Amino acid sequence: MKISVIKELLHADVVCGEENLDHEVHSACGSDMMSDVLAYVKDQAVLLTGLVNPQVIRTAEMMDMQCVVFVRSKTPSEEMIRLAKESDMVILCTKKRMYEACGKLYLGGLGVNAVK
Repeated sequence: MKISVIKELLHADVVCGEENLDHEVHSACGSDMMSDVLAYVKDQAVLLTGLVNPQVIRTAEMMDMQCVVFVRSKTPSEEMIRLAKESDMVILCTKKRMYEACGKLYLGGLGVNAVK
C-alpha cells in the first residue's frame, strides 16, 4: 500500500515527507509505548501512535520505519519534524483514534500489529 493511500484512508494531514507519499509499505503497528515497539515490532514500515515526543521519531528511525501517523489529533513538535525530515520520514496526523485508524488500515489491506 502506498503511503498516499494511508493518508486518504485516515483523512490525514501531511506534516512532512510529502515527496515520499508514493513509497510502498506492507505493514504497520500501533503503540504508545516505544519500549514495546523496540522489543516486539519487527519489519513494520508504519507506526501509529498518540505519543508526542522526540523519542517516537528516534524509535521509528531505529526500526527503519518510513512513516509515523499521529492519532487523536496529536501534533508533533518542531524538533520532531526536523528529526523526521533528516530521516526522510513521512509524518501524518489524523483525528481518528488508534483503534479506528488501525481498523481502517487493516480493512484497506495493510497488515496491522497492535502492540500491548
